[in-house]
Parts: sequence; C-alpha cells; structure tokens
Amino acid sequence: MSATSENIDTYKNEFRRYGYTDEKLLSLYVDLLKPRLIEDKMLITLRQGRISKWFSGYGQEAISVGVAHALEGHEFILPMHRNLGVFTSRGVDLTRLFAQFQGKAHGFTKGRDRSFHFGTVDHFIVGMISHLGPQLSIADGIGLANLLEKRKEVTAVFSGDGGTSQGEFHEALNVAAVWDLPVIFIIENNGYGLSTPSSEQFRCKSFVDKAIGYGIEAVRIEGNNILDVYHRLRIIAEDLRAHPRPMLVEAMTFRMRGHEEASGTKYVPQELFDEWKPKDPVASYEQYLLDIGLLTEELIAETRNRLKIEISEAFEEAYAMGPIEAHTDIEVSDMYADFEQEVLAPLDGAMTERRFVDAISDGLRQSMERYPNLVIMGQDVAEYGGVFKITEGFVERFGKARVRNTPLCESAIVGAALGLSIRGWKSVVEMQFADFVTCAFNQIINNLAKIHYRWGQNADVVVRMPTGAGVGAGPFHSQSNEAWFAHTPGLKVVYPSNPYDAKGLLNAAIEDPNPIIYFEHKALYRAISEEIYDEYYTLPIGKANLVAEGEQVSIITYGMGVHWAKAAVEELGCSADILDLRSLLPWDKDAVQATVNKTGRVLVCHEDTLTGGIAGEIAAWIGEHCFEHLDAPIMREASLDTAVPFAKNLENNFLPAQRIKEKLEKLLAY
Repeated sequence: MSATSENIDTYKNEFRRYGYTDEKLLSLYVDLLKPRLIEDKMLITLRQGRISKWFSGYGQEAISVGVAHALEGHEFILPMHRNLGVFTSRGVDLTRLFAQFQGKAHGFTKGRDRSFHFGTVDHFIVGMISHLGPQLSIADGIGLANLLEKRKEVTAVFSGDGGTSQGEFHEALNVAAVWDLPVIFIIENNGYGLSTPSSEQFRCKSFVDKAIGYGIEAVRIEGNNILDVYHRLRIIAEDLRAHPRPMLVEAMTFRMRGHEEASGTKYVPQELFDEWKPKDPVASYEQYLLDIGLLTEELIAETRNRLKIEISEAFEEAYAMGPIEAHTDIEVSDMYADFEQEVLAPLDGAMTERRFVDAISDGLRQSMERYPNLVIMGQDVAEYGGVFKITEGFVERFGKARVRNTPLCESAIVGAALGLSIRGWKSVVEMQFADFVTCAFNQIINNLAKIHYRWGQNADVVVRMPTGAGVGAGPFHSQSNEAWFAHTPGLKVVYPSNPYDAKGLLNAAIEDPNPIIYFEHKALYRAISEEIYDEYYTLPIGKANLVAEGEQVSIITYGMGVHWAKAAVEELGCSADILDLRSLLPWDKDAVQATVNKTGRVLVCHEDTLTGGIAGEIAAWIGEHCFEHLDAPIMREASLDTAVPFAKNLENNFLPAQRIKEKLEKLLAY
C-alpha cells in the first residue's frame, strides 16, 4: 500500500507523554536529532565528493531511535540502510562510523564494504547485506539462541516494505512462528521499494493482515512519532521477554529523499511530500517539546551546535586518515576466522567396522556430546532420523531443542544457523539432498562466506550435503555441485570417500569455527565399510591422502572418483598413485605437486560435469607449476555436460566410470 491520503488521514501524529520523565523525553530528542544532523553533513560531503554514496533515512529516524531505546543495550538489533539512528543511539563511535562511510582502514569493514553493511557485536548490532531479506533469518537464529540459553531477551530486525516481497520474509516469519522465537519484525512502510510504489509490490491493505497467515500477532504504529514508537516497542519487548513469540510491527512513515541520493525523488508525487512534511519526526517532536516547555529556542540552538561540532570533528578526523593500504596476505587471511587445527587421535585405539552412513552418524553423535552448544537442524532430522536415518535416535539422546525439525525453508535455516553463530553456538544444517541447497545459495555465498572478511564475525556452520548420482534419483536428487562452493572464498569444502575419513573430517569440520560445506556421497552410505576408531578423532582439513602408490601415472580425484580410479587401475593392472583430495577448498597443492613430479603423467577426474569442474582448476595449476615434470598432456575425465538422467542406462552413460579407464589407457600409451 502506498503512502496515499487514505493512510495519512488516519495518521494523526499526536504526541502522548505516557508518563515518561523529562530526562527521557530529552534523551529521545537528542538521539533523534543526531542522525538528522549527520544526514545533513553527509549530504554536503557527498556533493563535495568526499564520500561516494549515501542512503538516506531522512524522515524515518523516529523508528530507528525508538526501537534502539525500547530494547535493552545487550539485545540485538539487525538494521538496514536507513537505520543510522540505531548505530548512533547505541553509541557507535562517530569517527569510526565516518571512517566506514569513507572506506578507511579504521572503519568496521576495513574498507571492504560500504555504508551500513557491517555489524558490531560490541554494540549488539548485526549489519545488512544488499540482498535485504537474509537479515530476517539471522534474527531467527539469535532469537533461537536466546531461547536455548533461557535468556529473557528479544531481537529486533528491520525490513522495508519492498523487502517483504522476498521469499526470505516468508521463510523467516514462518520459522519464527513455528518455533515461538522472541523476534520483533519491524517493517518500515515508506510507500516505495526504490521507485516502485507499494501498489506494485503487494496487494494487502496492511502488513498486519499478512501476520494472520503466519499465526502471529501484529500492530501498526505511527512511525514518525518517536514517543509512540518507543512506547509501543517497549511494551511489546517486555511482553515477548516474558512470553517468547514473534511479533510483526508495521511502522508507517515516508522517505523524504531518494532511495539513494543518485536516484532522486522525481518518481514521488509532490502532494505526498506536502502531506508528509508536517509529520517530519524531528521537527514535529521538537515542536511538541517546545509546546510543553521542555525545550526553548536557546536550548535547541545550543544542542544543535554541540552536535554539529561533535559530528564535524569526527568526520574530519576520519577524513584526515590516509588512504587504505592493500596487503594481499591480510586480505587473503581475513577471509577466514583464525583457527589452527590440532588433529586429535583417539585415546583408545579400539576400532569397529562401520559403514559410511554409520561413520557420519558416529561423528555427529560424538560431536553433540563434545559440544553442548551444537545444534542439528534440517527437514525430518528429529524423530524420523533424516531421510537417510543418520540422526535416528538423536532426539531421545539430545532432546528436540538441539535436534530440530525445520519447515521446508533451506534459506531461513542457514540464516538461522548464522544467527546462532553470532551468539556463540555451533550448528550442523542438513540439506535433505545437496540439490536443494540452491534455495539457500544466497545465505551461503553472500552471508556465511563473506561475513568474516567484511566485519570479523565468524560463521560456525557446517552444511551437510548428501550428494551424487548412481542411485537412479534423476536430475533433482543426484547433482554434484561442489564446484559452486569451491569457487567461493570464505567457505571450506570437504568431500570424503570412505568411512574413516568421513568421521574424522566431519568432526574436524564441526570443530572449525568457519563455514564448511561437507559432501557425503549417497551411493557410498551403505555400500562400503571399513574399520574406524570407536572414539572421537579428527583428520586434517586441507590435506590429501595418497590411497594407492605407483610409478606410471597419477590419478587425482575425490569422492566416488576414488573408487572408480581403484577399479580402473585394478582392471588395467597398471602402477598408479591415486591421490584422494578429501578437501576441495583449500586443496593440497603440495601433495598434488609431489605425485605429479613423481610420475609425470596425470589424470584428474571427478563425478561432477566436466566444464567448470574442480579438475579444470587442478589441471590448470599443474600446467602452470609442474610443466617441466610432465611427460604427457594433463588429462581430465568427468560426467557429461548434461543434467543427471533418471534411467539406469542413461545414468551409467552420464557417469565417467567407464571413460576413466579409457582415458587412463590413452594416457599410459602416450
């Protein structure tokens, strides 16, 4: 619904004191005025070319400031790009804030991101990414952590009215409703998503109506009235702390400037500006305080002058800082949270023959015992035990709070896992099939992978990925999609080929505070077994394993490719190194170089389709770094560049098992 006269007629903007002290009313005034004066400063510096971009919250300050005052200082707020008042009300240092806006090293993202794309756990703020919707699911995770720790705390998360069109809005509200999470979803309804009016975004009369569909409560407030925002949010927060559940708050407001300054406001009818100008949150509240005698013209001038000096001094201090210097080693290392893995051997050497599926289950169970702050989430993982029965019996042992069935919403659950990490929890998210991860791609690629590089927050999340073909499951349950993630800095990608590695690497992945995509081949679950340690142990992430040694040729592979390589070597009776990469990001360059230098002939193979696969990257690296040791062209083999077919004969033709043997013969004969 756009900000039409119909809305404005019901928008009285009448201030009520609600019994608050003079001190409180004046503190609200100062905190409301401060972001407005910063805006004035930023608009001037933008025209001067001293900053490159600005997203204005001009006219919407009362919502940010009211929410920040209504919540306790230790309760998380997840703002958007028009919520400067959240940062200033939480006492974020202005010099550092301006350094952030100017891309300086002193900024929260060290020049790596702009404007409000950052968080600061010291101030209990989690910043946004440009995709908007993912914020809502992160708030769910923080709310879940509060429930698990029995904290009587709420979390507030912002969305614009345009952002509610994203699927993440639905997923996040649905999860919060199902799990009774104490999260306040604040929708700043300013009538436009950039230039698109609300009439072209949704058909509901009010977002309060949408809440009914999720089974949650909702209220509509006057977003330009600082006292109304503060009072209503304060009551809601108190209620949710005592009786945890989600709440939707629609704050009616109007954006007086463009989506960002470059876009202008020509698309907004002038009559809307005329109707909303008298409801300017700063001017109208200032007048109210004048009317009741709490402010005088002299005090207003004094307050404005004091704040302008503070703002100007902080801006100039940040501006005087030199240009940021690039250091490649720092840029690369900051993609990941610091972690030195200590490989753990079992205390007892007892071993039992276990299937691949049992090894995964063992690792999960022992990690749940080792880490009381570990949560498993996924579809059907609780009483049902997951579609592959890996978590069968876990609910009885660890309880439903830590083994959580989720709605069918992969993106929201990955986002919630990140929220848990922000609160110091670990999580394992099971994708029912690796194919379904596409629904969570944004959260993984743009949130999990980048958050530490952007502002130093780690994402302690493992995403389990039942993957691979050979089981007649067709195009949507058989894909090998590891290359998508191995191309993404900030993630680690692990892909074991056997039960022993599966358990040790899963334990290591859960131990690591960085986001890890962990692949498990479905066709191996019950097809292979070997002796593994009964007790907890870990294996090194990033280290390959030489599973067979020979002199004639090197086969570099992983996952099911290891088993195809073994079969081909046995059938041909050749002498081959078979190097199981085990980790695809990072991958073991030293081990690759050692085997290439040894044999001089290389076949790189995998189950994934050929074009753009891991084999191409490794082959290119070998060509660049080991060329002088090669006695033949580097060869690759992989699945066909098609979707995965369902019929057995078609699937067998798609997979590279037979072609690996043929390519190996060709390489040996070169």
